[in-house]
Amino acid sequence: MFEVPVANGNASNPFPMDVPRYTRFLFSNKSTTPTKAIAKSIVYLLKPGGSGQVHFEKLVDILEQYYHPSNGGRWTYSLERFLFFLVTTFQKRLQHEQMDYNKEEQTELYLGKSERSSFVTAVLKLIDRGQYSKNEHLAETVASATSILSYVEPSLVLPFLASRFHMALETMTATHQLKTAVTSVAFAGRSLFLTSFSTSSTHSEDFEGADVYIDLLMVSLSNALLGIDANDPPKTLAMMQLIGSLFSNMVKLEDNSDGFTLLPMTSFSEWLDEFLCRIFSLLLHLEPSSVLNEGLHSSATSGTFLVEDGPYYFCMLEILLGKLSDSLYNQALKKISKFVHTNILPGAIAEVGLLCCACVHANPEEAVVHLIEPILSSVISSLRGTPVTGFGGRGNSKASVANKLKPTLSPALEIAVDYQMKILSVSISYGGPALLTYQDQFKEVLAAAFDSPSWKVNGAGSHVLRSLLGSLVLYYPIDQYKCICRHPSAAALEKWISTKDLMDNEPLMSPKWHIPSVEEVAFANELLNLHFQSALDDLLRICITKVHPDPGDEKEHLRVTLLRVDSSLQGILSCLPDFKPSFKNGRVEDPDHHSFFIAGSSGSTVGTTEQREKAAEILHTTCRYLLEKKSEESILFILIIRILDALGNYGSLEYDEWSNHRHAWKLESAAIIEPPVNFIVSSHSKGKRRPRWALIDKAYMHSTWRASQSSYHLFRTNGNILPSDHVSLLMDDLLTLSLHSYETVRVVAGKSLLKMMKRWPSMISKCILTLTDNLRDPNSPEYAVLGSCSLLATQSILKHLTMDLKAFSSFLIGILASSHHDTLKVQKAINELFVKFNIYFAGVSRGIFRASDNNSDGPDFADLMTQIGSMSFDTTGLHWRYNLMANRVLLLLALASRSYPTSFPLILSETAGHFLRNLRSQLPQTRILAISALNTLLKESPYKMSAEKPSALLQESQGDIKSSLEGALAQIFQEEGFFSETLNSLSHVHIITDSETSSSRGNHVNSFQSVADKSITRFYFEFSAWWPRTPSWISLLGSDTFYSNFARIFKRLTQECGTPVLLALKNTLEEFAHAKERSKQCVAAEALAGVLHSDVNGLLEEWDTWMMAQLQNIILSPSVESIPEWAACIRYAVTGKGKYGTRIPMLRQRIMDSLVAPLPQRVTTTVVAKRYAFLSAALIEFSPPRMPISEVLLHFRLLEELLTNMNHPSAQVREAIGLNLSVLSSNIRLYESTVANHSLEEETNNLYSRLKAQSWAQLLVERASELALRIQTASHSDSLETSTAMGLENGFLDSSSQDDIKQMETIFHFIISSLKSGRSSVLLDVLVGLLYPVISLQETSNKELSTLAKAAFELLKWRIFWEPHLQRVVSVVLSSANDSNWRTRSATLTYLRTFMYRHTFILSYVERREIWKTVEKLLIDNQVEVREHAAGVLAGLMKGGDEELAGNFRDRVYKEAQIIHKKRKQRNTSSSQSVASTHGSVLALAASVLSVPYDMPSWLPAHVTLLAQFVGEASPIRSTVTKAVAEFRRTHADMWSVQKDLFTEEQLEVLADTSSSSSYFA
Repeated sequence: MFEVPVANGNASNPFPMDVPRYTRFLFSNKSTTPTKAIAKSIVYLLKPGGSGQVHFEKLVDILEQYYHPSNGGRWTYSLERFLFFLVTTFQKRLQHEQMDYNKEEQTELYLGKSERSSFVTAVLKLIDRGQYSKNEHLAETVASATSILSYVEPSLVLPFLASRFHMALETMTATHQLKTAVTSVAFAGRSLFLTSFSTSSTHSEDFEGADVYIDLLMVSLSNALLGIDANDPPKTLAMMQLIGSLFSNMVKLEDNSDGFTLLPMTSFSEWLDEFLCRIFSLLLHLEPSSVLNEGLHSSATSGTFLVEDGPYYFCMLEILLGKLSDSLYNQALKKISKFVHTNILPGAIAEVGLLCCACVHANPEEAVVHLIEPILSSVISSLRGTPVTGFGGRGNSKASVANKLKPTLSPALEIAVDYQMKILSVSISYGGPALLTYQDQFKEVLAAAFDSPSWKVNGAGSHVLRSLLGSLVLYYPIDQYKCICRHPSAAALEKWISTKDLMDNEPLMSPKWHIPSVEEVAFANELLNLHFQSALDDLLRICITKVHPDPGDEKEHLRVTLLRVDSSLQGILSCLPDFKPSFKNGRVEDPDHHSFFIAGSSGSTVGTTEQREKAAEILHTTCRYLLEKKSEESILFILIIRILDALGNYGSLEYDEWSNHRHAWKLESAAIIEPPVNFIVSSHSKGKRRPRWALIDKAYMHSTWRASQSSYHLFRTNGNILPSDHVSLLMDDLLTLSLHSYETVRVVAGKSLLKMMKRWPSMISKCILTLTDNLRDPNSPEYAVLGSCSLLATQSILKHLTMDLKAFSSFLIGILASSHHDTLKVQKAINELFVKFNIYFAGVSRGIFRASDNNSDGPDFADLMTQIGSMSFDTTGLHWRYNLMANRVLLLLALASRSYPTSFPLILSETAGHFLRNLRSQLPQTRILAISALNTLLKESPYKMSAEKPSALLQESQGDIKSSLEGALAQIFQEEGFFSETLNSLSHVHIITDSETSSSRGNHVNSFQSVADKSITRFYFEFSAWWPRTPSWISLLGSDTFYSNFARIFKRLTQECGTPVLLALKNTLEEFAHAKERSKQCVAAEALAGVLHSDVNGLLEEWDTWMMAQLQNIILSPSVESIPEWAACIRYAVTGKGKYGTRIPMLRQRIMDSLVAPLPQRVTTTVVAKRYAFLSAALIEFSPPRMPISEVLLHFRLLEELLTNMNHPSAQVREAIGLNLSVLSSNIRLYESTVANHSLEEETNNLYSRLKAQSWAQLLVERASELALRIQTASHSDSLETSTAMGLENGFLDSSSQDDIKQMETIFHFIISSLKSGRSSVLLDVLVGLLYPVISLQETSNKELSTLAKAAFELLKWRIFWEPHLQRVVSVVLSSANDSNWRTRSATLTYLRTFMYRHTFILSYVERREIWKTVEKLLIDNQVEVREHAAGVLAGLMKGGDEELAGNFRDRVYKEAQIIHKKRKQRNTSSSQSVASTHGSVLALAASVLSVPYDMPSWLPAHVTLLAQFVGEASPIRSTVTKAVAEFRRTHADMWSVQKDLFTEEQLEVLADTSSSSSYFA
């Protein structure tokens, strides 16, 4: 199931899993193990007293070794998913059982204490192996699984967790283990707390266990401080996650309080001091991982791992500072304040800012005094007396005009002020009303920042303004880390909450929100007047009066002014009222009348709609001015676009914030999740429990999302509401900027424009018309066309196209008329646009057809098709690629219009005729597109015969029923030389290379098509997998040069137009079928296949006239190159018809008669092989359950022929015979399985068939057994007489021996083909009978035979045998293990390794015991290779086999080895014991040692020590001991520091003596 490597074998399934190209396009070609279904089945099969647990433990014993870090591979992913689904499904089952109150019904099926313990014990084996995996996903899953199971069986999981944590602390070589161990403790922190409390409160016998877990928590907290290291980011983040996890459980953190008695520290204040010192040291040594961004989008993020690699740093600070008592908080605040004010760390801006932010969030009143006010004062004093520009809104801009020297700040001052202001901007995010005390200081700081000549300081001022406005007017939770409710079972712990279990009578758990006061709103309005209204007035004045004669000053003034407007809008989000929409009916109403609610709003309303409208008008003026005067200043345009986006896309800023935060929540840690099932305190819930602060955080983000969506859908779904004129202005500006000459400006503007179009779909058509005009206009600059293409290629526009005929028409004509743009960039963009249009085109809406019928003034769909049709018919006036596009569009429109009753039959017939002509086009791309088109357009079949329409009735109705396309098509294909030219053109598509096997289906045009051309010509994927109906495992048919869609064209053309097609094709087919070029034979095979499968009236007559002779000529033709194509032609012609392929085609019987007819006496072996290839290709397509008696008799007739010719002298023919044997035999068996459904009159024939089927199977098995014995005997004699037979040509082998080998090769081909076919389940009795020949002929003197035997052997190892065949397999294996040939015995052992693995759960105890005894006997085999092989098999059997058998074997082996060792010591001679016997005992001991590669059970030290004492024996015993001890040391190296304590000093000395190298001079 998991494709893990068994016995050093290949983990990959050897059976072909190829699927058609179109299927791979639809579905992922990555074959994955159904781990979820497997895990779910295992969990729900468990029940009290059932055998499910036993089988599960056996599976765990087998799989656990593959979880070890040293055994990783591509199977690790499926094993990781298996562990994950095991634990989560187990949790879900327990939750369902515990929450189910109707337990009287199925109580006996519920899992009890013992069942839970057994399951957890088994899973812990997998967890133990995978805990320190090199695969991060597996290590994370192991930690999560440990956390979940610790709530189910803490007495099992927590001691394991503690021991692994202490081992990780002690290790000196594998320091990465500490990070994993710390993560596990963090995930299981709450279960450790709860277990400690529950154990201590009950005063049970395990009371000491509580102290153990308390000590573990104390040690982990202490080491968390030591692990905070700037040079080890993963470990540092794990430590921070641990601290946050543990403190999330606590009610309050303070010295000497009842709430902290669980962690008996001497003084928590000392720990807090040490923690802050570590944090300060970490911040001082941080290095940004990337260069700081000093451009427009510079933010407070400095790019270190604390911010980029997860939310653990900020969460830890919030939790810690939020839960501190007042005294401890003041202690921390003083230290933090001192650190912030005495250090300037430009490389850790975000980290220091978040530290301050956490302080402010925990206690704004205190933090503002100690943190914010000193920073404000420092910034004011630093900027006092520095040069000013006058752009900050204080009205003194004229002062700088006369000064010709540009004022600057010193670099040191600039860095210091930038740092302090960015720290300030992050710190005040949750300041709220506490900031009102410092209104004047804030206004002064902002004015000074925007007046500064430094762009860095200007940007920092914008961050402060944005954060200040948000802190004043937005809704956000406060006091979310304060404990509201204690745990009922542990007063020192906070109660975690499940939203599904909240009751009305519980205390209020809802968050406390920051509701802006009147003073805060007034301050915010004042800031808007200073930096929004005033800045807008400055913008208007600059653009109209041109106050700056110097362009540089004007640019700086514009930049600072736009920055003020942008930061104001970014700060208040959607608190500034939106534009008022207009209405079609002239009514004026406000759709946004809501009572006061926090949910759905970002914050309190500030400003007015008029301010937003004024801003839109002024920005429109500014945009026009910049486009005219400063079109090269991209930074100004980026600022303009940000402002336009904030003005027009109401709520988009909230959506961006929500999407960023949601990404962080995707990584939600198991450390803050308590599972629904909790057996520690017997408290179960309906959903996961989380800390209150985490739920508040989720609620805050949900509120942010609701605010972003509150007005988004109001206008989009109501056709009566239109955007206001101001929205139109903004959209026009964005549309203009999306066609800007700078790509950066185009991209940013395009994103904003798309968001606006999604909100106002009514504006899309206007944009489309403008954009397509750029494509048509030959004077449009390159950048305008590129911008137009990038916008038109978006899904929003492409989906809207099919609903608006005017836009649709403009789009299509615009693309097809854009060939005058000849630059490579533009052509590539237009090509990609057309590709996307094809991919997303889903048809034309009915509204377009209705509008076309009812609207006489606007564009008409028929006119559009006519116009595009004329462009596609024009092969000379257009570039070939545009002609190809026109053809493609014509096809799409024809298909879209065909399903409507008011469609255009004349246009459709012209279209079909046009594509039929294109089959002989000189352009390969046009031909390929024509093939796709005809396969979809040719649908009617008036001449097709069916079971419901006999031939006589069809002839009568032919005059009445005709295809709508017949007239146009007949006129074309009856032209002289049409089919000759067409087949010749299609033959050019078949590129025949020397390495055909490397080509894949559908890639036959690689040599002459570029990627762009293929993307145009191959859009129309034919997903219908109607042929071939059966998987193809035949190597001969592996070539992909036969294209079924080509054959389908000729088939449907014949069904559309009848026998005239056959007559027109006759001469051309005869010519091409005998052509020398293989490509021409390929296309002839496709055309003939389509004609033979058409089933039209008159086909039988044409068969008798010329088709039968043509097929016979093909069979007798000596050419071999085109055999795959003609075989595919036969297969296509006989394949079943109808939806399920069960109806027999008209010519199948006649084709089979031609194939079965005996060949002339003197033909080459190539012709014989070709006939068998054609037969196998035809027989594959038979539907055995529906075969008539005639076909069954045909099968037996062929079967007799094949059994007679098994010794054919040609290897190629023998392979074909074996292949045919597998197809015939599987068809017969499948027919027998459904024989009961046949009528009574067939019973006699069926009985005869069944008897003959049994006789052939028995005959084949008996013959194979006789052949194997004779070949073995001959091979043995050959090896004895090789030296004397060197002079003979073939040694001593006579003709009968050669015949034996040939027949055996045929049987091996039969086995290989049967196993690859997917039908081997119906031939299991035959395969079991052939098992011994496969095993016994692995090594013979005939290399070809041995190669085939090994290929069959590899496939048989993957085959699972069920009862009653399993007993026969066991008997064959047991007898083979006692074979006189040692190579056969060795091969049997090789087969046993995988056989036991795959049949572990279905072998009975008696069968396992017999196999065990047989393998054990081979330990004393005369051949040393067999003995060593048997030891390896026994080691594998002990890993995942029966524990009782393994235990008895270990005990016996140890005693026997002790006796032998004592005798050797006493007599110091080996005369009383044979080498094989002694070696067998040593090998058995080595097998016991190697059966536990990573564990150290109590018996292992004695076993490995006793094994080491045999190192003084002679070879091969010495080499066995040396290898086994070396392997023991390698597999136990990771845990040796702990495991060596289980050895005595004497045992360690013996091991050391064995491992030490011998000296040459000793």
